[in-house]
Amino acid sequence: MSADTNPAEISEGEYAGYDLVVVGSGFFGLTVAERAASQLDKRVLVLERRHHIGGNAYSEAEPETGIEVHSYGAHLFHTSNKRVWDYVNQFTDFTGYQHRVFAKFQGQVYAFPMNLALINQFFGKSHSPDEARELIAEQANEIDAKDVHNLEEKAISLIGRPLYEAFVRGYTAKQWQTDPKELAASIITRLPVRYNFNNRYFNDTYEGLPVDGYTAWLEKMADHPNIEVRLNVDYFDIRDQIPAGTPTVYTGPLDRYFDYSEGRLGWRTLDFEQEVVPTGDFQGTPVMNYNDADVPYTRIHEFRHFHPEREYPTDKTVIVREYSRFANDDDEPYYPINTSDDRAKLERYRELAGTEAKERNVLFGGRLGTYKYLDMHMAIGSALSVFDNKIAPHLSDGAPLDGSIDA
Repeated sequence: MSADTNPAEISEGEYAGYDLVVVGSGFFGLTVAERAASQLDKRVLVLERRHHIGGNAYSEAEPETGIEVHSYGAHLFHTSNKRVWDYVNQFTDFTGYQHRVFAKFQGQVYAFPMNLALINQFFGKSHSPDEARELIAEQANEIDAKDVHNLEEKAISLIGRPLYEAFVRGYTAKQWQTDPKELAASIITRLPVRYNFNNRYFNDTYEGLPVDGYTAWLEKMADHPNIEVRLNVDYFDIRDQIPAGTPTVYTGPLDRYFDYSEGRLGWRTLDFEQEVVPTGDFQGTPVMNYNDADVPYTRIHEFRHFHPEREYPTDKTVIVREYSRFANDDDEPYYPINTSDDRAKLERYRELAGTEAKERNVLFGGRLGTYKYLDMHMAIGSALSVFDNKIAPHLSDGAPLDGSIDA
């Protein structure tokens, strides 16, 4: 069950009697909470600082149209991990949705990721797979991979200058608010080019969207008599009221837990501009990337296309323009920047986390708690492993919660 809570109205005794406290109600936290409640019959308290369950996977119906909008950007579920797939199917059915993206550059629309259709369209000539490979290899020879010094040179060494300038340079500059010449080559390890006409964005075995939406799925995970979810509660406001030694799974920002003692970790964030437009179909596809540097947003989502099986209005649609930038201190963090300075800070925080785990029975997990970008299936898989390897042994047999960050 869940409740809106004012911490000032709760006595210290109301935080006693729980076998496990979970900080954050995203997929990692809810997976741990559900497993502890259903498999071990433990009482679990989930604390969520926002007004809603589900972290960044939360979705809600836009009031005017009823179209389900993913409030923190498009979430597409896909996995090749059968254990994860079997687990999530306990809580929701999935549609047969397969994600496909298109990219707009200089007034033309291309299938994306880069594939044989894009190559043929972009270069204005039909190529066989072997001819396309030869063409891209010839263009990529402009820069030897051993001689790259920045992201631009690395990208050209992978796919050649023409494709880089059309589909990588402007988009990357908008993502990072930085000229790609000033970005580290290590940011990209590969740029996939498909030498066939496959335009599925993901190659995973299982893919789909929850039939009744993400919020319904997340609420089903928390719908257990042993789980209590308290919304609008900041863990740091009530941490001292939780009885000492209560096992805690913390999925908030790692640096925040330690009051930024080793410095702030760097993140990129996203801004969203939502609009209801008077047409039944704005762009004909769920996601359109905008690769031109002079277009300020990186992509437009049209959420009606994620669920073509639903009956939505035919005269209105919802679009959301997405902007990327470096996160300020009070912004919602999305993607770790992971510079060498960030990695050095992370190592120091890992040491503190290890000590904290042993002293206070705290385990750090999830995207924010580990400073890793985790897709939904990765967060769930990590939580299942953490539960099996650390939380269950601790709750059942008293094994220590050490080795705190990784499963």
